[in-house]
Amino acid sequence: MRGLGGVAVRDVGLVKQGDAVEQGGLAQVELPVQLGVAPGDYRGVIAAAQAGSEAAPNHGVAVQLAGQEAKAWARLGDRRQVEVALDKGRRLLEGMPHPENLDNHFVVDPAKFDFYSMDCYRLVGEDRLARTLADEVLRAGTDFDGTERSPMRNAEARVTLGVTAAREGDLEQALIHGERALQGDRQSVPSLIMTSRELAAVVRQRYRKEPTAQDYLNHLQELGREKPGFLPA
Repeated sequence: MRGLGGVAVRDVGLVKQGDAVEQGGLAQVELPVQLGVAPGDYRGVIAAAQAGSEAAPNHGVAVQLAGQEAKAWARLGDRRQVEVALDKGRRLLEGMPHPENLDNHFVVDPAKFDFYSMDCYRLVGEDRLARTLADEVLRAGTDFDGTERSPMRNAEARVTLGVTAAREGDLEQALIHGERALQGDRQSVPSLIMTSRELAAVVRQRYRKEPTAQDYLNHLQELGREKPGFLPA
């Protein structure tokens, strides 16, 4: 069965093994580029996420779909619907046991839902909430010895801190966070590209004449030449 927004939902039947219910069919839910958020079909994402949630309302994938729905509403600028979708995801998450396998892409734990919420609040300009959640994402994604358990989440959290700092007039901190986010070998992940573009847009708008701002924008331009698709919009 093909849902809206390019999302295919196949074999949503559940397999009982004793008292355990396996999400055998749910593992076949396809989320191309996170439900199409990267290409920009946000209303298609919303429709697909809602259809997927209705097909599997009591399973972890529904929490992820609620998070993606909230992110799409945020990119459309609808603050009220963002809260509706996030509240739905929180209620679903609270009613589920803590997941055993956090490496499963379709599993959402509280830390991952904080990550979704962080994105949403950054997009709608709720900087205090976005900054608080970014700090929590970094705390949860880093071991006691400094090893990063969730490098991509951490990178996007740093971009979020950069965006909020730039909006508040602290260019130095904005660029520190922005450059730190670009370290590593997974720079071309679509979600990191999008968040880096958000920081670039704020820096370009507010600090265009600052030499350090130009250095950061030039770095993104270099990445754009090395990795097609990374050029800031």
